[in-house]
Parts: sequence; structure tokens; C-alpha cells
Amino acid sequence: MTDKYDVIVIGGGPGGYVAAIRCAQLGLKTACVEEWINKQDKPALGGTCLNVGCIPSKALLESSERFEEMGHQNIDHGITTTGFSMNVPKMIARKDKIVQQLTGGIEQLFKANGITWLQGRGQLLADKQVAVTARDGAVTQHAAENIIFAVGSLPVELPIAPWLDERIVHSTGALDWESVPPRLGIIGAGVIGLEMGSVWRRLGSEVVVLEAMDSFLSAADDDVGKASRMQFRKQGLDIRLGSMVSAVEVTEEGLTLSYTDKKGEQSLTVDRLIVAVGRRANTADIADPAVGLALDERGRIAVDEHCATHVPGVYAIGDCVRGPMLAHKSSEEGVMVAERLVGQQPHIDYNTIPWVIYTDPEIAWVGQTEAELKTAGIAYRSGSFSFAANGRAKAMDRANGLIKVLADASTDRILGVHIVGPMASELIGQAVIAMECEASSEDLARMCFAHPSLSESMHEAMLSVDGRALHGINKKRK
Repeated sequence: MTDKYDVIVIGGGPGGYVAAIRCAQLGLKTACVEEWINKQDKPALGGTCLNVGCIPSKALLESSERFEEMGHQNIDHGITTTGFSMNVPKMIARKDKIVQQLTGGIEQLFKANGITWLQGRGQLLADKQVAVTARDGAVTQHAAENIIFAVGSLPVELPIAPWLDERIVHSTGALDWESVPPRLGIIGAGVIGLEMGSVWRRLGSEVVVLEAMDSFLSAADDDVGKASRMQFRKQGLDIRLGSMVSAVEVTEEGLTLSYTDKKGEQSLTVDRLIVAVGRRANTADIADPAVGLALDERGRIAVDEHCATHVPGVYAIGDCVRGPMLAHKSSEEGVMVAERLVGQQPHIDYNTIPWVIYTDPEIAWVGQTEAELKTAGIAYRSGSFSFAANGRAKAMDRANGLIKVLADASTDRILGVHIVGPMASELIGQAVIAMECEASSEDLARMCFAHPSLSESMHEAMLSVDGRALHGINKKRK
């Protein structure tokens, strides 16, 4: 007899497991299909984000940042250290322990909410039947009134640089190295490339990042891109823009990369290589052709503004649909779909989804960039404030970077906030709240912020929009 549920979620990552939990909270009989097998050769929930993405990378960033502080940044504080070293296997073990704790926590949440975990790979059949193929090849069949795809994404592999043991890897492999590569090459200067490059540079690698585009962090505001690249250069992260890699040759000396830049043909020899050129939707064979599930030109599931496909009762969220591939975006879509299934009317403002890069300095933004506003013909005013004038940032030795605010010229409504600097990942939340509440820059400018705090820089940037910054030099207003 086929098991029957109100909802079956296919995928147990940050979109899928959150969708399953919210469905169960709303009284729906819920099952979640997940096939992940972790490093301990056991089934695990959490998907890419918790197992080999967001969480483990942040653990390594934290460890490597502490190591660099001991060796280079504590001297001015009067702290002298000698004879210390990094135990890389222990650092990796700490990362793995954090992952196990968090993924195990999700399993406990499933039990607490009465969610059935169907272990294996799911495929949607006709009439909203779901076939689940277990690890041993056994197939079970289940049915539901509603199906939510949350199948995530996979790293893009380059034909010129196929995966090769620990020498040519994507982000997952770079999370498990137990020794520091003397020379590390990275193809792609996006979030993954910058974060992984930062980890291994701090631990002693000579890192070269080859980016095909001529611009740096094109999704971010230009001022943020320029300021952050300057800091990366000072740290020793060699970022080469306009560098198109054409070949990767495995030699006795290492890996020889052939690439072209504005000066012509170039070559670079490294010991290991991270390919970080993006991710693609994990949609291969997720539905029988008889279902008629529509995919777009990039292999993503076609959905409307409420994440509904054209197949009645079938939804899709997260990395496998349009929009940014961000864990928090996936989770919010999961909540939205769950609530709409019971007749509620939630919505997501995709313009207020924040982006964060957890390097040092951190980079974060929400809303529109200055270039986007110019292209759209929207009149705006801008204000900015440097962390160099912030007392808390000075005391922390983190006085590099700035906060930039863009506000509508007529209504003063905040249109975008862009940050490069200390704790940008936390500060950007203030901007998200302000924009969701349709606040003006003056609203925040007239609020009282604690002193001394990093958030004072947000206050000053808002003041700067109207030429009223108290601790910075204001632009002349007409």
C-alpha cells in the first residue's frame, strides 16, 4: 500500500527541511526525501549548506582568522606569541563536529514535529506519486496532495579542469584538505573563491585567483567592490581580473594553468586548484517525463512568484528555481509555500534579500546598487561613512571599509545599503528591517544608536544622505 501524505518535500537542505518543519507546524502530514551521505558514511539532513557549504566554510574561516590574528594582528595590542602553529587535521575535525551537531539537530526537529524522513533519492511520477530509491537500490512509492521540490544545486565542472583527487576540486574538496598547499590556484572570484582563498592564504598558501570578468564582484556596488579588492590585495590575495583559463595540465611540478589576459598568453603553476565558477540546478531526473515539469534554459524549474509550477499541487524552491542561490532565500521560500498551502497569503520581497561574503573584511549588501539605479533611471541620493572614523572599529583593529546608503531622491525611502567592513553580516540586518518597513534614511538618522558600536556607522551613513554626518566629511548638497 502506498503511503499518503499531505506534503512530500523532495530535498532536505535549508529550503527543504524548513519547508517540511513549517508544513508540520501547520498540521500537514509531511515527509521529506533526502539522499545525503555524510563523511561518516551515514545519512544526513541539511543538504549542501550544512554539510559542505555555508556552515563548514564559516568554521574554517573562523579558525584561520584566529590563526592569522595570533601571527600578525595582535602585536599592536601588546600580545606577543611565539612557537605556535596550526594543526590542520584538528581544525578539520572541529569543522566536522559542528556539522554533525547541526545536522543531528535537524533530525531531532523532524522527530519532534512528526516528519517522516524518507532516505534516498526522490523522483516525481505521474499523479503526484514519488518514487524513493534507497542507498541499497530498493524503491518505495509514496503519494501526496502537494509536492515541494527543494533539490538544490551542484558545482559547475569545467571540461578543461575535471575533478582530480585532492588536486583539482570544487568547494567541497577544499573543505577537507589536511595539509596546506604551498601554491593554490582558484578559478572564479565569487563568494566561494574569495572565502576559500582567504582560508588557505591565512594558513600559508600563496593564492592566485583567476577571474574571467574584467570587473570585481559585479553583483555588488562598485564602491564596495573597489574597497574590498584593495583590502584583499594588501592581505596578499592575488586577484587577476580578465583572466580566461584555457587549459589545465597535470605535470610533475604541479598543475599548469594556461590563461589569457590583456597582456596575452600567460601560465601559472600551482599545487592545487579550486574550481569555483558557479553552481547549476540539481534537476536531472527529478521528475518522470510524463509529469511534464517545465525547466528553463538553465535547467531550473519554472515557477511563478509564489514558487508554484504549472503542474497543479507541485512547487519548487531554493537553488533549483530563479533567483539568487542563497540558503536564507531558500528557507523563506519554503515557509511561503507551506503557509500558502493552508490558505495564508505570505509573500517575499526579493529586493530585500541580503547577500553576504564572510571574508575579512566582510562584504554585505541589500537592495539596488548605484549602477542599477542609474540604469533604471531612478533619481537617488547617496551617503556613506568610513569605519576609519568609528571608535569601536578602531578598538577592534577593523577600521577598514565603509557603509553606503542609497535613498530615493523624492521620497527618501532606502533603496539599497552596501557594506564592506567588520561584522557586515550582522549590520546588514538593520538595513533589511528598515527596507521591509519602508523606512526613509531620515527615519534611521533620527534614531539613537549605542556608543561605542559598529552600528553607529550605519547611523552616520544615513545622516550622510542628507549631508549631516557628524563624524565624517559630507558631500556638498545643491
